[in-house]
Amino acid sequence: LDVRVPESPVVALFGTDAVLNCSFSGVSNFNLSDLSVFWQLSDTKRTVHSYWQSRDQLTDQDDRFANRTSLYPDQLMAGNTSLLLKKVRVADEGSYSCFVRVQTHGSGAMLMQVAAPFSKPLVTWGSESNLKPGDMVALTCVAYGGYPEAEVLWQDGAGRNLTDNVTVSQVANEEGLFSVKSILTVILEPNSTYNCRLTNPLLGEEGQASVTITAQGLVFPPLALWLTVALAVCLLALLIALAAVCRRKIKESCEEMRAEEEAKELEEAKELEEAKSAATPLKS
Repeated sequence: LDVRVPESPVVALFGTDAVLNCSFSGVSNFNLSDLSVFWQLSDTKRTVHSYWQSRDQLTDQDDRFANRTSLYPDQLMAGNTSLLLKKVRVADEGSYSCFVRVQTHGSGAMLMQVAAPFSKPLVTWGSESNLKPGDMVALTCVAYGGYPEAEVLWQDGAGRNLTDNVTVSQVANEEGLFSVKSILTVILEPNSTYNCRLTNPLLGEEGQASVTITAQGLVFPPLALWLTVALAVCLLALLIALAAVCRRKIKESCEEMRAEEEAKELEEAKELEEAKSAATPLKS
């Protein structure tokens, strides 16, 4: 008896119905009463679904699969023993074995993986009002309701990967779905863009959110701005006053030097005149 199941893992979406394909061949001219089908969890051997004597046999079925499984009765004679699993849960993930017996028997095992898309990521950053360039700020990226754990990547505005100062935490709820939170700590710069990219490794789906920190977000508060202007005006007035004082002092110093030179010239002229008078002989 040739029993065939998918070789590659089957990815089932959380909350939807999934079909675990299984078929057999190698027998002909059999009655439905001769057919037995058993679906089990490969690791624990717990019964997922059983069929023999032309009807479902669910006495030994694991409780968590109750009212959630069925075969395709109208296709059994054609060799289709696939299992329909309704409202897939995270706990359903695992390896399933399909056993078929018709005169002889055969089996096959397949892996079912569960996936759930995450919500669109959201990026937020510190609400401090006094941030300025050079400050450290924490950017937070969050998303919810996904499975399995997400892959999170931070990038700058040029698309370069940011791997330093990044933390990621993922917590599962009672349904097994994850909430992801990633924090990127950066040195604040004006006009900078940061992207948070989130990927589900099974679905290949990617969500992205970004935040741009502009120069406008880094302006000083109004009070600080007016204080800065006032200080600048005071400093300018002080410099003007100092320049005026220095100019007056320099002028006074120049006038004193000029007066001293004039007095010295007068003194020298007087001495010269006296010397000439002393050198002239007296007439009798």
